[in-house]
Amino acid sequence: MELLDHHGAGATATPDQDIVTISPLDGSLVGRMPAATANDVAEACSAASLAGKSWAATSPHERGQVLQKCAAAVGARALELAELNHAETGRPADQALEGVLAGVSTLEQYAQLGPIHRGRSLCGGELATDYTVQCPRGVVAALTPWNDPVAVACGILGAALAMGNTVVHKPSERCPQVGARLGNVLAEVLPAGVLQTLCGGPHIGALLAADAHVAVIAHVGSSATGAALRQIAAGTGAHTILENGGNDPLLVDSDVDPVWAAQQAAVGAFSNSGQICTAVERIYVHRDIAAEFLAALEAEAVRINEAGSLGPLVDERLRKLVHGQVSGAVADGAVATVGGIVPGTPGAYYPATVLRECTGAMTVMQEETFGPVAPVQVVDSFAEGLRLAAGGRYGLAATVLTSGLGHAQQAVAELDTGTVKINNVFGGAPGGAAQPRRTSGAGFGYGPELLDEMACVKVVHIEPAPSAGEPDTAP
Repeated sequence: MELLDHHGAGATATPDQDIVTISPLDGSLVGRMPAATANDVAEACSAASLAGKSWAATSPHERGQVLQKCAAAVGARALELAELNHAETGRPADQALEGVLAGVSTLEQYAQLGPIHRGRSLCGGELATDYTVQCPRGVVAALTPWNDPVAVACGILGAALAMGNTVVHKPSERCPQVGARLGNVLAEVLPAGVLQTLCGGPHIGALLAADAHVAVIAHVGSSATGAALRQIAAGTGAHTILENGGNDPLLVDSDVDPVWAAQQAAVGAFSNSGQICTAVERIYVHRDIAAEFLAALEAEAVRINEAGSLGPLVDERLRKLVHGQVSGAVADGAVATVGGIVPGTPGAYYPATVLRECTGAMTVMQEETFGPVAPVQVVDSFAEGLRLAAGGRYGLAATVLTSGLGHAQQAVAELDTGTVKINNVFGGAPGGAAQPRRTSGAGFGYGPELLDEMACVKVVHIEPAPSAGEPDTAP
């Protein structure tokens, strides 16, 4: 079974071939490395299983101390990891560094949360004690993406390790250098076999997920890959934690400042060149402010393009997919007022693009684009916009810009998404976690709740044994 890389594109590595990374900045060769083999997968999973008993028996406090050392080790190599990320994926250097530092913070968070994570006491008899304890699930297969490779990986790895699991990690084949380096940095601190890193294409991900030792499949990536992993887990019984694709709507009410709303839309649609799971993918704006909103959004896109502040897309394959959606929308009647043209320069750059006169029938409004594209549909009422925003097969996140408490509460009630954000496209408290819906995945992917996902619950009942000669009253 073939698994796709993050957000739908195929792999750059095939069995028995090196993984070749081409820079999306200028098309130059970044590097090559041998791809893992089926034998490597089997050996890594077996070793992780053998290491699991000792790591699970390590006290939560000690595991927390080790994770603190992991965080310090990643922090000490932050610039190196950020430079590798920039070279392999084209993510701007300052943003790449922010991602690495976010990973450091996440490791520190789980180092602190793991030792205080606890079970529950239960109501039992007067002379009995009933409680629950959380136990490691076992070997975790971690399949992580390229768009924020260190931060996302550190979240999954940190939570898994804090709860006493061992991990076999496959980073995206689009950033094998940074994935392998992160693995080496962490493995230098952790006991042997507790964390292993395998670089390879989709076939390696499929083999890893299907290995009999694997108890958890944790994946951040495309919905197509998530569906394939569900099928694998149905046969093996592995627990799945899936944070998959999204087609996140932005609904703009008639009672907000259209210029501010356009700034929010630009941040949501164009940050990291649109390569964010929770990026704004489709926009519904009330007709009463549509003209001012669109003018301001177009001005934002022009400013971003003229400043040259957007990094490239991760590769030309993704750019082809993005431009295909834009071209298809234009062919169906949309108007690209800004951008929408493939640059004739080296690399995989794509401009910030604004599409007017979009309709719900267009692919760009139905599917994840994962590029710097802001498709806009004008609606006649908040109710119409909310109905459209609530439609589709995805359920990752949604944003509503409104001054009305009633409209905000209505949106919270009717939007069937893991996260609903009111008046801030990227708002949220640290450690927040949500459960994606439908084809966007399942399970908590972040925060303290991820510790629960990485553990199974055991119920314990204890009561005194009867004294000698005392009748046994047990049922």
